[in-house]
Amino acid sequence: MRQAETVTFGGSGLDRAAYLRGNDALLAQMAGQGAVLALWRGKVLAHMEGGLVWLAANHPVLAQGKPAIFLGLDGARPCFAVDISAWHPDDITVAGSFDAGAQAHPGLPADQTFVELRAMLTAFTPREAELAATAKAITTWHASHSFCAACGAASLPEQGGWQRHCPACGAKHFPRTDPVVIMLITHGNTTLLGRNAAWPAGMFSCLAGFVEPGESLEAAVRREVFEETSVRVGTVQYLASQPWPFPANLMIGCVGEALTTEITLDPNELEAALWISREEMLDAMSGCHPVVKPARRGSIAQFLIANWLADSLD
Repeated sequence: MRQAETVTFGGSGLDRAAYLRGNDALLAQMAGQGAVLALWRGKVLAHMEGGLVWLAANHPVLAQGKPAIFLGLDGARPCFAVDISAWHPDDITVAGSFDAGAQAHPGLPADQTFVELRAMLTAFTPREAELAATAKAITTWHASHSFCAACGAASLPEQGGWQRHCPACGAKHFPRTDPVVIMLITHGNTTLLGRNAAWPAGMFSCLAGFVEPGESLEAAVRREVFEETSVRVGTVQYLASQPWPFPANLMIGCVGEALTTEITLDPNELEAALWISREEMLDAMSGCHPVVKPARRGSIAQFLIANWLADSLD
């Protein structure tokens, strides 16, 4: 797909400079010259009007943070991430869902807050989006994998934050990414959409599901669609992918041709599913459909649907 890398979080060409990760002394020197993205409980520090906030390594807000993680080089500028989740606000003022929630810090200007990344998908440049997604994914991994999976002892970060080492048994652990297929299933002039009961009212999206061990992407698409809706799928093709750090997924966008159209829902997976025509989908994307609201802007689901409507899936 020619436009594959224009999806949010993809295609910025960040130089991750993996060859520098093992040089602790050089990374320490670079941290003093570079910029640090602070994260708190999975939220990234951003300007209210959009754009990431970068701090100096000696900024007081970072004093209680975990070891810095080397994200890569943005041009000549070294970029790092620091998790400051150990900071406990006197009054947590996070409001509502992840869309509205923001957390101020007394050591920062009022227009700089920690925000949920999903609420800011279209507020960053492609480079900022890739850096933010990488920072969120890697800090979340460290937070949930601080003990060795082999022996249970506490492990330590190394390689610029891209590896953990167990001093007790010597095991090494690496960040995980979970593959998820997300599929645009078509039948003639229609596409298949579903909705989860936990989503905002009226929101429908492409079907999706985790790839199982020993399973190809094509088989995963067919299995997930059949399990959730009983629709049989024939030809499947890969289109595009999107890193999705919620917490550590890689969304693998595919298009599949439906062989059947009758829907029988699995109520454990979906609250509703339907076939929708291009004309109706155009109304939904413009906010005029009486039932269907589209997937979140910036998501690969909306990206796939928009390209289907524009006849630009090739």
